[in-house]
Amino acid sequence: MKVIEKIRTLQEEQGKVVFSFEFFPPKTEDGVDNLFERMDRMVAHNPSFCDITWGAGGSTADLTLDIANKMQNIICVETMMHLTCTNMPVEKIDHALQTIKSNGIQNVLALRGDPPHGQDKFVQVEGGFACALDLVKHIRSKYGDYFGITVAGYPEAHPDAIGSDGVATPEAYQNDLEYLKRKVDAGADLIVTQLFYDTDIFLKFVNDCRQIGITCPIVPGIMPINNYKGFLRMTGFCKTKIPADITNALEPIKDNDEAVKSYGIHLGTEMCRKILAHGIKTLHLYTLNMEKSALAILMNLGLIEESKISRFLPWRRPANVFRVKEDVRPIFWANRPKSYISRTIGWDQYPHGRWGDSQNPSYGALTDYQFMRPRARGKKLHEEWATPLKSIDDIQEKFKSYCLGKLKSSPWSELDGLQPETKIIHEQLGKINLKGFLTINSQPAVNGERSDSTSVGKYNLPEFAVVLRIGGNTQSLM
Repeated sequence: MKVIEKIRTLQEEQGKVVFSFEFFPPKTEDGVDNLFERMDRMVAHNPSFCDITWGAGGSTADLTLDIANKMQNIICVETMMHLTCTNMPVEKIDHALQTIKSNGIQNVLALRGDPPHGQDKFVQVEGGFACALDLVKHIRSKYGDYFGITVAGYPEAHPDAIGSDGVATPEAYQNDLEYLKRKVDAGADLIVTQLFYDTDIFLKFVNDCRQIGITCPIVPGIMPINNYKGFLRMTGFCKTKIPADITNALEPIKDNDEAVKSYGIHLGTEMCRKILAHGIKTLHLYTLNMEKSALAILMNLGLIEESKISRFLPWRRPANVFRVKEDVRPIFWANRPKSYISRTIGWDQYPHGRWGDSQNPSYGALTDYQFMRPRARGKKLHEEWATPLKSIDDIQEKFKSYCLGKLKSSPWSELDGLQPETKIIHEQLGKINLKGFLTINSQPAVNGERSDSTSVGKYNLPEFAVVLRIGGNTQSLM
């Protein structure tokens, strides 16, 4: 689904404030593992979309494409991929666009891009584009209306237009506004702004855009302050104005990371409150791949609750344009949603509901269920399950500990810890395990519960447990 359509639906039909998150490709494989885990937790709060950046000079092109694919199809969040002109001839641009199109992604943030590392100025590559406007025109010309195109807006003017005094001249600012309108007129349907810390500058920018005929939504880009040095580095790179009251507040605490982070949450909250009070109902959070500050701001605004994560279905609805109508899955895959998506992503029988059993070739090889590198999860499993057990009693006690929530991982589940519905019967499960019936899947009896229940959702089913019997066969109990 196009982000612009999603925003309009949520705002016009439901009157909601919508928020979104930005991430960037980590430099290491462990970083990628951690990003997916963090992203999965953040997406549980139902952002309208998430975007992933394109490395300077196309340095992370392959990784960005891979992460975008998994965001859309495994994490199941509406995904917007950045695409830049830096070091990108049109053949590479089309390869990237064709790749995300084949993966069911419909949203692109079209950018000129920063100069490659070691260069001061942007240089058009042979066979490539000189600016974001050219990229927007190309996408609309070649791909028609398939993609939703977002472009960047600069409340203080593009950094290239800002002088040595830290301010753009009125003429440079006006030229930047007119260039933004040309991008919108060429086919862009959404604007996300560069970071800023003076909300009055942003509100003036929105009004100036409206005055020259830009009518599409303008989404403010909010970057929480997480540490002092990073804040100075980012604002210096973007040539962002820092109001005196922010400088004065940070100076006494600049060496105290926790105090800086707390102030960053407070500042971000107040900035967003002022923006929302002016009738702007969209927020885009530059997370820098960190979750606590972004989520804390949203909680302060009352947009999310830490303990309440809504779900229309027992699993996250697909974002892939080819699977959006999916509303049924086999119950025995409830604890392995990523495996299910991974195995059925190329399934020619889908979506006709002909599942069969786990031996069906449609599921693929039994070793292909991991959709991304398993090391991060493997580390947790190793810590909790790899200690040698000396007796049957030790084995039973280990399973009991998991059922009571004392362990957060299980070799038989991709999920972290117990699901809310399991806690209804976790004491009974603990007793069963002590008797030698080792439970690897279970479900409380539920009948007539509302589908929006935070604990059981759509599970209006009989009570059951799948067990491993020590020294015996698999049985059903309860």
